[in-house]
Amino acid sequence: MTNEKIKRMFDACYLAKRIREMLPPLPQGVMPSYIQYMDKIQALEKQGICVKVSDISDALNIPRPGVTRTVKEMETKGYLQKLSSPDDGRVTFITLTEAGKALSRKYNEHYFNELSSYLDDISEEDADCMIRTIGKFYEIMSERREHYEK
Repeated sequence: MTNEKIKRMFDACYLAKRIREMLPPLPQGVMPSYIQYMDKIQALEKQGICVKVSDISDALNIPRPGVTRTVKEMETKGYLQKLSSPDDGRVTFITLTEAGKALSRKYNEHYFNELSSYLDDISEEDADCMIRTIGKFYEIMSERREHYEK
């Protein structure tokens, strides 16, 4: 791959970041990561998983201390609740509160349903290709970073 192509890939990532910044404003005190966490929690629960901090960390590829901090913030704000496992009191499960579900529904159902009509010009195949490519690019850059940190 040429240096020019690599630079264009990084430019595309910058544009992707700017696209994320165009999402509608969230309510006061709500961080974009909260929506991402709520989406992941709901997706894991649909798979029959009782969600723990480690599950969110693994699924989003985010270090556990950061996930723990964000979960604590979300719990304080009333979007999540922690429940002790009935089998092992040392294990804590995380689930959305009614306020968390309402926020998730408002943001996802209303905003993304509205947005889908604007994205008709992007084929499913192009969207899948973009998702795979960015995922692979992230994976390569992460491995490279780990290699140099050793």
